[in-house]
Amino acid sequence: MTDDPGAASRWESIPPALWAIAIGSLAPFPIAAAAYGWGSPDVARPALTVIIVWSACVLGFLGGVRWGLENGRPSPRPYRLVISVASPVAAAAILISRGRVPDGWVVGGLIAAFLLQWLFDHQGPDVPARYPRLSTAVTAAACVSLAVCLDQAMKTGHV
Repeated sequence: MTDDPGAASRWESIPPALWAIAIGSLAPFPIAAAAYGWGSPDVARPALTVIIVWSACVLGFLGGVRWGLENGRPSPRPYRLVISVASPVAAAAILISRGRVPDGWVVGGLIAAFLLQWLFDHQGPDVPARYPRLSTAVTAAACVSLAVCLDQAMKTGHV
């Protein structure tokens, strides 16, 4: 037993149902990355589209979660609300840039957006202990999968 009343909440476990949902939402990342990295050309191009669009969706979701967590406070902090919108806006800008900039830059931008969102999640005060751990799982799955795509884009000259 500890004298710290917040210790239990910092070590709260992640319910299995929440892990199942998280893993299900992560499935498109490695599947699309494998299809782009090692699939035939007729499969690779749509797979790249899938991982780029899914990345934008997940970044929007992560920003929305942070927005919701902040709005649940008695006095939401305006600067935290503004920062929580940054990853969805960045994701939209990156998505819109596709076709205007090489695919390697699009994929690299998504990796950077995920990492910046992850850093924001881990320095944020007053969040449930499970959220940073879940965001680490999402970020790792996304970034490793996107790195496979970036490697393939560099090999094929789409950088």
